[in-house]
Amino acid sequence: MAHTMDGRGRRRPVLALVAGAALAAAACSGGGTAPASGPGPEGSPVPGGRLVYGLGADANGFNPTKDSFAAQTYAMGGTIIESLATVDASGAWRPHLAESITPAENGAQWTIKIREGIAFSTGEPLTAEVVKANLDAQKASPLTAAVLAPVRGIEVLDGGTVQVHLSQPWGSFPYVLVDQVGMIIPRTALANPAEASRRPVGTGPFVFQSHTPDNRFVVRKNPKYWRKGLPYLDQIEFRILPDFQTRAQTLESGGLTAMATQRDNDIVKFGKLAQQGRYRMYQATGMSVPELAFMLNTAAAPLDDLRVRRALAHATDRQAFVKTLRSGLTKPADGPWSPDSRWYVPGGYPAFDLNRAKALVAEYEKEKGPVRFELLSVPDQSSMQNAELVQDMWGKAGVEVTIRQAEQADLIQRALTGNYGAVVWTQFTGADPDREYSWLHSRFVQPSGGLSINMSRIRDAQLSAALDSGRRSSDEAARKQAYATVQRRLREQLPFIWVDHLTTSAVITKANVKGLGRSTLPDGSVGKALTGSATHKFDQIWIGG
Repeated sequence: MAHTMDGRGRRRPVLALVAGAALAAAACSGGGTAPASGPGPEGSPVPGGRLVYGLGADANGFNPTKDSFAAQTYAMGGTIIESLATVDASGAWRPHLAESITPAENGAQWTIKIREGIAFSTGEPLTAEVVKANLDAQKASPLTAAVLAPVRGIEVLDGGTVQVHLSQPWGSFPYVLVDQVGMIIPRTALANPAEASRRPVGTGPFVFQSHTPDNRFVVRKNPKYWRKGLPYLDQIEFRILPDFQTRAQTLESGGLTAMATQRDNDIVKFGKLAQQGRYRMYQATGMSVPELAFMLNTAAAPLDDLRVRRALAHATDRQAFVKTLRSGLTKPADGPWSPDSRWYVPGGYPAFDLNRAKALVAEYEKEKGPVRFELLSVPDQSSMQNAELVQDMWGKAGVEVTIRQAEQADLIQRALTGNYGAVVWTQFTGADPDREYSWLHSRFVQPSGGLSINMSRIRDAQLSAALDSGRRSSDEAARKQAYATVQRRLREQLPFIWVDHLTTSAVITKANVKGLGRSTLPDGSVGKALTGSATHKFDQIWIGG
């Protein structure tokens, strides 16, 4: 599932001038296509070669207007389908297919200028009309409509320019164009959504070759890619290997040249081998680090009762997760952002207290009966270990938990429709905290059975008001205050039982795989190397000696 949204806007007239200047300066980051080749720290890129990349799950489709996007979808589909914007090494948004993205009316209107000379692999040109058609499809899609709720109109100004009109200031609107909502496909794909799900088409550095569900996804070099000299690789084969141990063994035996992992054993083992020069390892840092949590369905009994949610929090020994399942490599989490983020504020999360957990469960049971529910997990070993450990912890507090396995696509669908009690969940890698807006705001809660982007279905007026304040404000101090309230309300209302910051999220490659740690964006800036496990660019990876 894509991570979406962001914003800041006007507070009073004096700030409006400052915000306008800042937004205009940000818009100037577009323009031109930087050279993508030349010698670097790893030497001069060598064209050719094939990368075999191990992922833990398949995608359930590659149509950004219809399908649920998760990390593995971005890894595979992102080689083919590009977005209007991207993120640089500092976490700031940058134009990508867009040449510039310029604000007006203090962020309540944005003008998107499309780069000239870009075509889809089918030969269809990328035009303003195509961009408008994509954004219209996203706004009409039950899956992504909530994300674009502030958009009141999309207008074509000329063949290469689109103007987006918003119902409110949304200063960091370009962040929403970084992920699924901003990914652009041709009109032929929009007209045939089922085919677009199976055989993705885009403007990207690679083109679709084949897909065997739950087995492999293969792409080959796009010889007409608009960024001259890219990509370097001739082919990428993504192998679907849900079991971490199998994936690691396949990498060691030479069956893979790279893999994504979140397993502590892999970090320890391959970290040592990387120091010896036998492998390379890239780990997520800062806001890119995903958080592991147990997401709770706050709209269904017994988890609609705050006493039960507090009992689960008190019964969860986060330090035990770090010690037993992460080899001490991670830190306990108490919210969606880690302490090294400028948005983080400490305090208020329930401490591990088994006696308090038992008392809350007993209090609930006296009134309403036994506390029992189902916990969903994907079938991979790491996720199941998390589920089994917390099942034991919650069981000691008197909670009856049944673990049920579900494939990734089914799990996400059940989360969206509210057909679950709790789920092992990894999320919150947005470069800006407003990117979590639609996942947490009451506005995006639908009745059980309907598609709810707010999948925990938490309804909290204070939380939603703080999210609105963070979106509208252009003042960083005011935004920090708003997101401090967001963290406080999440700790009080507990739609998520936080576990740890997954700094073990990493990509490991053979020593001769180069270029993953640094990429040049079209405007010449440095791109972000890793935004969560398996989420990075593939266009500037190359195979060296």
